[in-house]
Amino acid sequence: MSIMSRIKIQVLEPDLEKCEAILMDAMKAHLGWSVVAEVNKVLDIDKIKKYDVSETPAVVINNKVKVSGRVPSKEEIREWIKEEYGPPVA
Repeated sequence: MSIMSRIKIQVLEPDLEKCEAILMDAMKAHLGWSVVAEVNKVLDIDKIKKYDVSETPAVVINNKVKVSGRVPSKEEIREWIKEEYGPPVA
């Protein structure tokens, strides 16, 4: 029996519209990996401050801040997932 890997992706952004767009890219970016993805938006400024980011939007993968202050591309998010889990399953 194999244990399914998990990935936690968080989008830190108080602007709901911008957050939703990044969230959708994050959900699409993880496709192809055999991992269970937990993708969350963090809209609350006090919760965002706990991540010690200077600007939003920010993307956090497995509790590691990958980018802040700009909107990442779906390809960038895929690269960060690849760094965590290796190449996607064919």
